[in-house]
Amino acid sequence: MKLGLEGRTAVVTGASRGIGLAVARALVGEGATVVAGARGGSPELDELAAGGNLTPVRVDLSSPDGPARLVAAAGERVDILVNNVGSAPTRLAGFAAITDEMWQQTWELNVMAAVRASRAVLPAMLAAGGGSIVTISSVNSTLADPLVMDYSAAKAALSSFCKALSKEVGPKGVRVNTISPGPVATDLWLGADGVAAHLSAAQGATASDIVDSAAAGMLTGRFTRPDEIAAAVLLLASDASANMTGADIRIDGGMITTW
Repeated sequence: MKLGLEGRTAVVTGASRGIGLAVARALVGEGATVVAGARGGSPELDELAAGGNLTPVRVDLSSPDGPARLVAAAGERVDILVNNVGSAPTRLAGFAAITDEMWQQTWELNVMAAVRASRAVLPAMLAAGGGSIVTISSVNSTLADPLVMDYSAAKAALSSFCKALSKEVGPKGVRVNTISPGPVATDLWLGADGVAAHLSAAQGATASDIVDSAAAGMLTGRFTRPDEIAAAVLLLASDASANMTGADIRIDGGMITTW
């Protein structure tokens, strides 16, 4: 797939693993120059950087100045921003056990990191008269789940922010779109400290049982792969979707049916 992204500069948040890593890899494969931010690195990201066209930046994206420092590492020109960083901590003890600090941590990483990164890239995009901001939201932005209550609320706010921003900057040539995945085969769900492991400990089932049950809730019977999310990011980042803004692409294997 060639989408005309050669020579463009992209910033990707949360790029050391999972969806972010898949997006960074896909952008490099399309010829883009990628600045990849994450709090910690990974062997996979280092390997990708060794091939050229990718610069890893270690940065805490939940800190007030973290996103701006990442964007600054890209230089004066940023054509594409992919807001991917996030976390979905399970809240098995219920609403009353979710402290103010937990709410704030979830808000900072899932919402404010995207707000701050978008704020940092917009001056250059607006001056250039174009750019694409793609944000990874979640089906939980509308499918509220008490087991990830603060995450669901944060993703709802994130999607609303992106929609509002698209209305402001769309007339100026900058496109803002979201992608809302259902369960994706990443460490967030499948890792040793992921959703499946937490739920299995609480429910007395195996992690495999939890994963199988979640997959059964999708018409395709499986989790989405990270590279499938990355393919949608490439589309929204490219001129192939030049008249798409304020849109949300749901990739959930039919978990939420539409009519």
